[in-house]
Amino acid sequence: MDNMPCSIFVCTEGDLYTWGREEGDGRLGLGPGRGPNEGGGLSIPSKVKELPTPVAAVSCGGFFTMALTEDGQLWNWGDEGKVLSWGHGGHGQLGHSSIQNQKVPATIEALADKRVVYIACGGSSSAAITDEGKLYMWGNAKDQQLGVPGLREVQASPVEVNFLMEDDGLGTHNVLSVAVGACHAMCLVSRSRC
Repeated sequence: MDNMPCSIFVCTEGDLYTWGREEGDGRLGLGPGRGPNEGGGLSIPSKVKELPTPVAAVSCGGFFTMALTEDGQLWNWGDEGKVLSWGHGGHGQLGHSSIQNQKVPATIEALADKRVVYIACGGSSSAAITDEGKLYMWGNAKDQQLGVPGLREVQASPVEVNFLMEDDGLGTHNVLSVAVGACHAMCLVSRSRC
């Protein structure tokens, strides 16, 4: 994964491994006592044991990570079939309704009742797409990159993005994919049902 000074991979069995630089913010998702606590490096891949089910996808932003389990749950470190996140949370990018760091995967409760099928992270913002084609974003909103007018600079919990107006000529739409950069986001949408 890029965008941060650590590496992450998912095995064919769905186990997730991390290694690299740790600054005490939890970006490796290993928890206390499993790697350097307040800075340093981990040169050998270590399994993230807090994940209860196989991982299908992983995405990294600036100093944080998000994982999607095979049963549709999103972890920014978290729970079975949910979205989980961990690492540096200073811009709300973990989606835990705070700006606290998270050293082990924790469920994003605001998405716990949704089935997430796609995730993306970039800079200090995050995104998730549900099986209904709805887009949710959270994190740094300083440059309006979350696509929701009127947000504060830090959006610490997911908000639904309704970026297409009824009179735009596209009609009903579903979000298929999203890419998140340092100060922007882009989506691919379809007019048909997901």
